[in-house]
Amino acid sequence: MKVKRIVSNIETQHMSKAASFYQVVLGLEKLMDHGWIATYGLKDKANSQVSFASQGGSDTPVPDLSIEVDDLDEALRGMKEAGYPIEYGPVEEPWGVRRFYVRDPFGQLINILTHQ
Repeated sequence: MKVKRIVSNIETQHMSKAASFYQVVLGLEKLMDHGWIATYGLKDKANSQVSFASQGGSDTPVPDLSIEVDDLDEALRGMKEAGYPIEYGPVEEPWGVRRFYVRDPFGQLINILTHQ
C-alpha cells in the first residue's frame, strides 16, 4: 500500500471565510466544491490542500484528516489487524470515493479513502 495524498479538514459553518482567506488572499484554486465541503490547493500539487467542511458527507462527523490510498482494502485490513475499530464504512459514496473512518492513536478521526 502507498499513501497518495493527505488532506487536513477544518470544520466550519462559514465556508465564505475559507474562500476569502485561502482562495482570494493566498491564491489557491478551488479544486472541489460539494456545498458542504470545499478543497483548495494547486491543481498540479495534490499534496498542497486544505478542506473546510460543515459535515463529513453522508451526515458523518468531519474527519480531522483525509488520507487517500491506492488500495483501500489493504488499508482496511491493516487497520483491523492492528486492532483499530472502524467507525464508518467501508462505503462507496455518491461523490465517487470509497472510504472508511478510523481513529488514530490520539483520538483523531481519520478518513481513509480512494477515488473510484
